[in-house]
Amino acid sequence: MPDKRIAVAPMMEWTDRHCRSFHRMLTNRAVLYTEMVTTGALLHGDQARHLDFSQEEHPIVLQLGGSDPAELAQCAALAQQWGYDEIDLNCGCPSERVQKGAFGACLMAEPELVAQCVSAMRAACDLPISVKHRLGLDQMDAAQSPRDYQFVLDFVLAVAAAGAIQVTIHARNAVLKGLSPKENRSKPPLHYDVAKQLRRDAQKQYPNLRVLLNGGLESNEQVAQYWNDFDGFMIGRAAYHFPAMLLGWDDLVESDGNAVGYLFSEADWHRIQIGLVEYSQAWLAQCNAHRKDFYLGAITRHIMGLAHGRAGSRRWRQHLSDHHALARVKTQDAIETFFLEASMELGDWALFEPPSIGSRA
Repeated sequence: MPDKRIAVAPMMEWTDRHCRSFHRMLTNRAVLYTEMVTTGALLHGDQARHLDFSQEEHPIVLQLGGSDPAELAQCAALAQQWGYDEIDLNCGCPSERVQKGAFGACLMAEPELVAQCVSAMRAACDLPISVKHRLGLDQMDAAQSPRDYQFVLDFVLAVAAAGAIQVTIHARNAVLKGLSPKENRSKPPLHYDVAKQLRRDAQKQYPNLRVLLNGGLESNEQVAQYWNDFDGFMIGRAAYHFPAMLLGWDDLVESDGNAVGYLFSEADWHRIQIGLVEYSQAWLAQCNAHRKDFYLGAITRHIMGLAHGRAGSRRWRQHLSDHHALARVKTQDAIETFFLEASMELGDWALFEPPSIGSRA
């Protein structure tokens, strides 16, 4: 059996290239996803802005939003040209804006169309295709109603028949009317047991279909609790707000779910800070080369939770979010100084040797 998959969920406004590069400093095994990118944005907008990424981010998945098979096929071909490892189709986002575009969670009501989309993308590229979806729509109750359970099972079977190699089940309904996207991430009840049964039933017909669990996962211990019930796990908000948990993911996968703890040592902190300095300096050089504005806050906004629970973490976060200080950082040396001064808020243990000193040694 292949190793279990553990992934950071695609999250709008969050999982951009800077966030993904930071997460890759914490884990080698995690699969990283882009924010959802619409077919219109790719076909009629700035492709480089949406698709460019650094090689360190692999394995990386492009998540697409769309419902037109021909347009999705074009985007799938672009994904392969840009070097992505996989394509994921969003059938789980409940926002009104997405619904108006006729994609996201509302696509669950049209499994034949989704199957056509998957088939079109498969024909257009050699990349694996996956689908992220919910347990049902609005007032459906797959936990109690055989009819509603069959609805979501038929959806999974349809995309599997079309050639999807994976489905990620956000184990709660999408309420299309009456709840905001934020409320949709917490108010509809979770049903891990239903997702578990869906995996069993779907794999009776498609034994190679990979089924991942998503929704409400908040710790490595919780992931380990369901380790044998799914083929992988996708964690969103917890991974973003408490990124130190990613330090345990490689051991979690390599131990087949047995190593749930992790050590966040001073050496880890120093390594990560040096990585952030070097990444920020490389991004500054790239911005200068292309005559684009550089703003360090585009990077630091993603690391706010790294010092969670440590003495001085509030002052550290304040330093990282000081817009006026961030706006003044325009040189390689200023980047080093900024991260060093931020670490000083946590105490002497957090001070690291800047890359420039190491390079002069």
